[in-house]
Amino acid sequence: MTPRLTRFAGATLALGLTVAGLAACGDGGSGGGSSSDSGSGSGGAKKIALLLPENKTARYEAFDRPMFEAAVKAACADCEVVYSNAEQDAAKQQQQAEAAITQGVNVLVLDAVDGKSAATIVQNAKSQGVPVIAYDRFVAGSDYYVSFDNQKVGELQGTGLVTAMKAAGKTSGDIVMINGSPTDANAADFKKGAHSVLDSSGYTVKAEYDTPDWSPDKAQAWMEGQVGTVKGNLVGVYAANDGTAGGAIAALKGGGVNPLPPVTGQDAELAAIQRIIAGDQALTIYKAIKPQAEDAAKNAIALANKQKPASSADKEGVPSTLLDPVVVTKDNIKDTVIADGFYKASDVCTAEYAAKCTELGIS
Repeated sequence: MTPRLTRFAGATLALGLTVAGLAACGDGGSGGGSSSDSGSGSGGAKKIALLLPENKTARYEAFDRPMFEAAVKAACADCEVVYSNAEQDAAKQQQQAEAAITQGVNVLVLDAVDGKSAATIVQNAKSQGVPVIAYDRFVAGSDYYVSFDNQKVGELQGTGLVTAMKAAGKTSGDIVMINGSPTDANAADFKKGAHSVLDSSGYTVKAEYDTPDWSPDKAQAWMEGQVGTVKGNLVGVYAANDGTAGGAIAALKGGGVNPLPPVTGQDAELAAIQRIIAGDQALTIYKAIKPQAEDAAKNAIALANKQKPASSADKEGVPSTLLDPVVVTKDNIKDTVIADGFYKASDVCTAEYAAKCTELGIS
């Protein structure tokens, strides 16, 4: 295990112990306690709203939601999670937040569709005494923020792309950049971090696109429109996440680009891990969701009980916890997403990828 992963595993263990400690101490609803003695100070079981932004990115329904719900249940058996997914509709998320407040939730855990417009959700909630955790995506004025160092994510993507291009024997040439949604504050951080590396790398950013709604289909359509122009000198593709990476790769293959240039990604989606094994995608960024979800659950329970959240950083005056992202390439799949139990080897190494997995020592 690398030093970075060792530190990450330690952070995960510490968060797990903290959540277990909440259950043991009866903070905000101890496991198995009755609703009459489950609250700290205010009494009664707590309602926690989890508002996620969309379902096009696989992580939200597959990992964030179940891991958050499990962490809340482990720490507070009689707490209730009120869940909504906005399906990339900011107005719908506003309505979902208002409905949750009407239902009497004690805290909102908000992964915003649009970070700027979501400030209204925060203001409305706080005016009614409901604190807000900004989950994964920053929203100004929140009571707490938990995410990853998002500018660092972009820096890691940019550095990884440069490394992959040089490994392919390309020391100059054109890059295209497929960024995230213009309404997502995190996407701006990814973009800024990537540019900080790529702009001085000796390669040329030939074309760039901010992908509405993080849509893989829109990323693919845009890339299809660029292939004819950039095909002759294209040496790399910066894709901000795995969904847009998949769209870009489909467009490149459809446009007859062979061999494929290195393509980045983010979120360690199963399809992306398999593309990396197959050699179609150079890298992804693994942001281990379990400690993020556990941290959000722990601090949601604290805020529901009118306690201060536990933080180690600050972003624009908001107490924050920023976790470390990790680059995943074919060389460390076994030591990252599989070693952490994010995926089983059998999930990754289906029949189509079995031979490549054997070559990489993944079993």
